[in-house]
Amino acid sequence: MSGTPEGRRPAAGTPRHSAGPPTTERHAPWPPVGAEDSQPHGYRAAFRAATLPMAVVDHEGLVVTANEALGGLLGLSAATLTNQSAADLLDLAADGRTWHAYREVLHGRRSRFRCTHRLKHPDGRALWAEVTVVPMPEEAGAGDGSGPGRVLLSVSDISDRRELQKRLRHLQMHDPVTRLPNRTLFFERLSAVLETPPYDDSSSGPGRVGLCYLDLDGFKAVNDSMGHRIGDRLLAAVAARLTDCAAQDGPHRSGAHLVARLGGDEFAILVEDSAGTQQLTDLARAVLAALQQPFDLAGQRLSVSASIGVVERSVNGTSATGLMQAADTTLYWAKADGKARWTLFDPERNAHRMTRQTLSSNLRPAVERGEFTIEYQPLVGMADGIVRGVEALVRWNHPQFGMLSPNRFVAIAEEDGSIVQLGRWVLQSACRQARRWQLEHPTDPPLFISVNVAVRQVWDSDLVTDVAEILAETGLDPSLLQLELTESAVMGSAGRPIQALQSLSEMGVRIAIDDFGTGYSNLAYLSRLPVSVLKLDGSFVRGFRYDDGAHPSPADETIVEAMVQLAHRLGLTVTAECVETAGQAERLRRIGCDTGQGWLYSRAVAPERIAELIGTRPMQG
Repeated sequence: MSGTPEGRRPAAGTPRHSAGPPTTERHAPWPPVGAEDSQPHGYRAAFRAATLPMAVVDHEGLVVTANEALGGLLGLSAATLTNQSAADLLDLAADGRTWHAYREVLHGRRSRFRCTHRLKHPDGRALWAEVTVVPMPEEAGAGDGSGPGRVLLSVSDISDRRELQKRLRHLQMHDPVTRLPNRTLFFERLSAVLETPPYDDSSSGPGRVGLCYLDLDGFKAVNDSMGHRIGDRLLAAVAARLTDCAAQDGPHRSGAHLVARLGGDEFAILVEDSAGTQQLTDLARAVLAALQQPFDLAGQRLSVSASIGVVERSVNGTSATGLMQAADTTLYWAKADGKARWTLFDPERNAHRMTRQTLSSNLRPAVERGEFTIEYQPLVGMADGIVRGVEALVRWNHPQFGMLSPNRFVAIAEEDGSIVQLGRWVLQSACRQARRWQLEHPTDPPLFISVNVAVRQVWDSDLVTDVAEILAETGLDPSLLQLELTESAVMGSAGRPIQALQSLSEMGVRIAIDDFGTGYSNLAYLSRLPVSVLKLDGSFVRGFRYDDGAHPSPADETIVEAMVQLAHRLGLTVTAECVETAGQAERLRRIGCDTGQGWLYSRAVAPERIAELIGTRPMQG
């Protein structure tokens, strides 16, 4: 039963009549004998002849009189309804809220009551009825203490209206192409699942919910090449196969499945009270297998695949928005991993994604808020152990994640373009620091400053102008500035990047190739570039370890020696990265490396610590 009681208390001052002293009969006749002349002409006849089922009910809820229409509705004669409880006849006590509102009208504390109620017709069919209860006009109370009077109860058959509403709702809640539940109905059902109590008598723990969220691979190409008519037929055929997969999985499990089309070529299978991750992954495999079978549509034979994001979790603490976000993310992973597959939600992978998104959204404001700092790692002459220069390494002092190294955020900055703003700040700050050291130690040879530059800085900004302005502002000599670009960013480049590097070289700025040996390693091409320094990748240097039980790599030594000799013949200097032991340093010195960089000499440190190393030997290699 569904009750929708409504109404309000009668207005103050409305006359209220007492029921009068008790009589020897259970009820006085209606209208009272001898009072017919005081009633409107035909009032009682109209009541009895009305097609609308009605009854007069006293303040105790007993029927005083009823018309034949009500008797016919209930399958009883009107006379037999007298003195029976109206609430029992219409089952008004089944719902506590409805019963309370009904009693309020009977006792004169409410002026109207209406509810929608399902009844069973004598012929066996179910019907929807609207039950209305109002005080009799000549007996309605006004709250003056005179007591309640009689009420008029009427029952309207609204089955046709309910059926029309049902049909309209079905149209509103279902997709016209596939006849599946649409997005609106899906989220209504999902919300209902998540709002139900997590424990019941038949379960020993919290309920669980699962979702397979899928997207057809290449559906747009079908629509574009074959037309929307074929595309719609394909969607309908896919819907049928999804429904079959859900039906085959459902009978063997405790939960029900809802297959819905969420829009375009996106579908979802909602598994209520899921049995666990295995059920969802088995269902995803079955769906992929079903969709891989060719479709025959109007003489056209089509093959499609799908990517599926699979999420399964406890109902506790899960929201519809959170579940769909997880499903959408997992679907994206399935697409990114190669399509035509299912992917299970991975909290750790998602945490990495969320962290990445957080960092990306905070990068630009972080520069303005001054959250970045620069540490400097010495570049040491291998022949004498003197600090020749330093490499500027940016750090992000993130308010949530703490101190972050460049590998946590530089790639993100390159993707979203914020590397241009960040890179200019690093270049400016590093040049200012290098000039400050020079002024503070005028008798010592000045240190050169090496700054990493992303290729996007060359494409998306006027790097040459930026460098010229910063050098002019800081007063740093161009020969004391070294810009590092990765080998893969420089090799094979043409046009603007090469022109920019050429202009910088002509300005007197040194150009270094970072991580050399991991990319193209084309020394012949290098000879045509304005490059002055090669920085050997640390993977080669690690092969030089003889101590700590490590096994050296003769091949690495041979390769490094050949690269150093060729670089020197091309007029280039060589820096070895990741020098960690004295043994490595000695081998690199004998081979002819010009400078070394690594933990053997110093980690990246604050600028104050670099000032202490100027003109000294930080460590003998």
